[in-house]
Amino acid sequence: MVERDVSSNSVKLDKMLKTILKLAERNSGRSVGELVALSAKRLGVAEHEAARLLYRLKDLGYLHFIDPDPPSSLPRYFISSHVVWFWLLASSVVATFLLIYAAPRIPPFTYLRYVFGSLFVLYLPGAALIELLYPKPSDLSQLERLALSIGLSLALVPLVGLILNYTPWGIRLNPIFASLSLLTVALAAGAAARKYSIMKLQLVSGVERGG
Repeated sequence: MVERDVSSNSVKLDKMLKTILKLAERNSGRSVGELVALSAKRLGVAEHEAARLLYRLKDLGYLHFIDPDPPSSLPRYFISSHVVWFWLLASSVVATFLLIYAAPRIPPFTYLRYVFGSLFVLYLPGAALIELLYPKPSDLSQLERLALSIGLSLALVPLVGLILNYTPWGIRLNPIFASLSLLTVALAAGAAARKYSIMKLQLVSGVERGG
């Protein structure tokens, strides 16, 4: 279900975006698919283009999408489609583990180890932290999230190494992998919990405006 966000930002919209926004205001409560079809018909464009513009309004904060059957608890939220990003991140951690400890050290596994190892060190920790700090899609653009994820990863990994240096385990492969894995998954789980809280607040505010 699509609703107009009355607290939207002040980014200037072009003619097509304004048209879709007016359609959303007049058809509040329609499903995303219905609004895409209406927008495509009104603008005379393909539905995939109308969908792109609709999601652009969502990213700018002018619209928000409401799940008609939202998860009723945090555990249900974790097994819903809302957290596909979390399971992709967790799967990347598991894949890195398998490539390091289980895969044979021959091509193409060697090259995959390089790719997933670089992703594990240079992107995943920072990406999980960015999702925790900025849980709303409208908070940052995708390019900003990518740049900040790499930058924060470059800050977090040396910090983890510094802390491990003063522990009995030292700076070795096993403790470094375990520490970064736990840190990444914990940050991502915290981000998912924040996103769930925001979703509940949006549902409450939507009910209040509707009432």
